[in-house]
Amino acid sequence: MSEIREVTVDELRHLVSDRAVSGETMLLNMGPQHPSTHGVLRLLLELDGEIVINCIPDIGFLHTGVEKNMEAKTYQKAEVMTDRLDYLNPMGNNLVYSLAVEKLVGLDVPIRAEYLRVILAELTRINSHLIWLGTSGLDVGAMSIFLYCMRERELVLDLFEMISGQRMMTTYIRPGGLWRDVPVEFEDAVRAFLKLMPKRIDEYEDLLTKNEIFLERTVGIGKISTAQCLDYGVSGPILRATGMGYDLRKVRPYSVYEQFDFEIPIRQAGDVYARYQVRVDEMRQSLRIIRQALDTLPLGPVRSNNRKFVPPPRSELGTSMESLIHHFKLWTEGYFAPKESVYVATESPRGELGVFMEGDGGPKPYRVHYRTPSFNHLQLLPLMCKGHFVADVVAIIASIDIILGDADR
Repeated sequence: MSEIREVTVDELRHLVSDRAVSGETMLLNMGPQHPSTHGVLRLLLELDGEIVINCIPDIGFLHTGVEKNMEAKTYQKAEVMTDRLDYLNPMGNNLVYSLAVEKLVGLDVPIRAEYLRVILAELTRINSHLIWLGTSGLDVGAMSIFLYCMRERELVLDLFEMISGQRMMTTYIRPGGLWRDVPVEFEDAVRAFLKLMPKRIDEYEDLLTKNEIFLERTVGIGKISTAQCLDYGVSGPILRATGMGYDLRKVRPYSVYEQFDFEIPIRQAGDVYARYQVRVDEMRQSLRIIRQALDTLPLGPVRSNNRKFVPPPRSELGTSMESLIHHFKLWTEGYFAPKESVYVATESPRGELGVFMEGDGGPKPYRVHYRTPSFNHLQLLPLMCKGHFVADVVAIIASIDIILGDADR
């Protein structure tokens, strides 16, 4: 258990103003156990009445040492830890890790697997945005939207369970392709979801978009500019809500995103409401991408035939001694990656998610480091919160869509 100690006056001076030290303003701890902090986040608020003078984010309460633990495992075994980082983007975490390994060792991916990766990544984006929209609605007093979003999220989790056996921690996208092909009923289930979802998004907007109370709580709150976003390395919906249409799926396409026609939703206001509008529009665009990928989904294998890096199919283990030995050696010894380093980035639901990976010629990565959006976005809180009421801080935290597992690595 960590030691609890009193902060000295000298230490406090580095964090807050002289008015707080002298007692003219009040210091308030918000969290780390607080329902509106979206995880174990502590905010040290300096208040003048109910007005926020300063806001200092304090992270580290969820630190698990995932990156160092991954460096102690083989490339194959390390992947199961990626699901636990941003636990609302497990497929996306699998994808960026697999892309980094494939780039490091020069591993090919079948075209069918690439299309399925896009479908799953976009389903994951919708899943994440549904959680964001539902919990953000709760934060500003809208209970119904939470129940509606959870209803639709269950449908996405059912799809994940159908293909992987797991609802969240799937480890389904793997270096060289996928764990296995999707079952025959997957396409019909996804098409049913595509048919249902546009009407459900309309329901969300009917509840919130012109709701006077929601507008009061979000319009003009937590404003940020494009320049400030760039200064702090902010990406994703927060950046696009300031008017800059930067999306890695368009700027540096990966998998087969260049094959699809979709738009990058943007807004100009840079406030909580603009970030809401961008994410709702993104769900519609994700449906558009999924439909195109499903309509043009090619047949063929979903795993590379490069047996140096990819285990043989399970069906061969009972009939081929060579396959059994190969499987055993891959899962016990691993495969060797060259002494090189790579960086790969994808567009997660929160923004740029990147992996720096360095090999040392052995079966374990010498270094695995994640560039996660939540870590950068937390730095914006002092800028966004200053001059607003404490009640507005709740809406602002929700609007940056942080996942503390994403920041505390």
